[in-house]
Amino acid sequence: MPRLIGSIDQGTTSTRFVIFNEKGEIVTYHQMEFVQNHPQPGWVEHDPYDLLDSVHTCIEHAILKLRLLGHEASDIECIGLTNQRETLITWDSATGHSLYPAIVWSDTRTVDTVKQLASKSKKGVNALKDICGLPLTTYFAGVKLRWLLDNIPVVVQAQNQNRLCVGTVDTWLIYNLTGGLENGGVMVTDVTNASRTMLMDIHALNWSPESIEFFGLEQVRLPRIVSSSEIYGTLAEGSLKGVPIAGCLGDQQAALVGQQCFQKGDAKNTYGTGCFMLFNTGRQPVQSQNGLLTTVAYKFGNHDAAYALEGSVAVAGSSINWLRDNLGIIADAGELNTLASKVKSTAGVYFVTAFAGLFAPYWRSDARGTICGITHFTKLEHICRAALEAVCYQSRVILEAMNMDSKTPLRSLKVDGGMSNSDICMQIQSDILGIPVDRPLMRETTALGSAIAAGFACGIWKSFDELSSINKQDRTLFESKISQKRRNKMCNGWEQAVKRSYGWANVATTVSTEDKVLQL
Repeated sequence: MPRLIGSIDQGTTSTRFVIFNEKGEIVTYHQMEFVQNHPQPGWVEHDPYDLLDSVHTCIEHAILKLRLLGHEASDIECIGLTNQRETLITWDSATGHSLYPAIVWSDTRTVDTVKQLASKSKKGVNALKDICGLPLTTYFAGVKLRWLLDNIPVVVQAQNQNRLCVGTVDTWLIYNLTGGLENGGVMVTDVTNASRTMLMDIHALNWSPESIEFFGLEQVRLPRIVSSSEIYGTLAEGSLKGVPIAGCLGDQQAALVGQQCFQKGDAKNTYGTGCFMLFNTGRQPVQSQNGLLTTVAYKFGNHDAAYALEGSVAVAGSSINWLRDNLGIIADAGELNTLASKVKSTAGVYFVTAFAGLFAPYWRSDARGTICGITHFTKLEHICRAALEAVCYQSRVILEAMNMDSKTPLRSLKVDGGMSNSDICMQIQSDILGIPVDRPLMRETTALGSAIAAGFACGIWKSFDELSSINKQDRTLFESKISQKRRNKMCNGWEQAVKRSYGWANVATTVSTEDKVLQL
């Protein structure tokens, strides 16, 4: 009988349910997008029930497809979960209902909250870095929770009455999928997701009393921290009722596992809504001296945790969505790639896609999207190519920081995610990095990572050696085709463009205030 594993991949713009066999091959899947809400500039929200409903829908549609292939739902032995990280959801322990929209990881409403928190410590934004490995920034869940408690009365009331449950997306989904309030839903989070809250001690892998006190969260109900690979509970309803959820990883850590970056020094870059590069640092956390994040890479059962350095680009694939949805100048990513391939360069145009500020290693929440170098010669094709180059330049800056922290320069980079499907984007990436870019044939490595975690928990695999043949065939290697002189010139231009993006959040706020006065 076939041994199948299901993977819930709940991302920032879409959800998918992917079914793998024990060879790591995709049997079938279903994917759907959901609504992105932007109630104010810099705000990004999701309806928590949209996320949950999308998971149910994807599971049921994938099972229908599976049956058409001659399989049954009962062939699926276990389920893994991977999810958008840092996104915060709050709910009432008395009703089980959410209290406020999910505040998404890329949301920047907490700029003032960060300033207030940083002022509490002589270390400023590094107040908790020795504990959690992270700087104070709008990115992380703990800061978002502090904003809710400072601004949303219903959340404050729930806290005062000891009814405030808090979790990242994995916690919300597992709680509801395993029964919720009425049927004994399990409230857990794995170490990778917990490491993105600023509330977990990355050394002890427990909630940090110091961090909780710093944020003022003593009355908040936090989930139990568990490993990335163990049985948490079983699905309470639907075609897969009774099937165990046995693996959980934040999406970028799941991609690291899916790319089998199990050795110290292995690295991968995922090009999704954002872009995320992780570098496996082994069994000890490494504090970056160059603006990177220290995070938990994975923890399988009772085995020691592995750690990673991470650099994040806030806007990658979402810049394509912006060109499509907001400007209406392309129909889809395929058209962008076609247009970008019609020119050999951007003709001096740089597109700094800082829609929500710049993440590692810049950490400039005041930066905003900027297009530099436009002339009468500039065409749509140049803008499209500049959008692809923007992701590649930011990835280069992260890679340089990793090389400095690790003291061991990477010789090649494993890639995955939606934008990695673009040959031109991956060729640009190799050109800008000056090292080979290694792309697998099957790019659903995030879903594969959570399936691997679940498979280990349920005995489908027992050692990493058994994974050696998974997703190794027909990989594509992109190698640089430009000179070092041209590479340096291009990268110097990028850094000049980045500097011109700084401070625009403050300018935009001033203009917005003036507009309100004029309207009155």
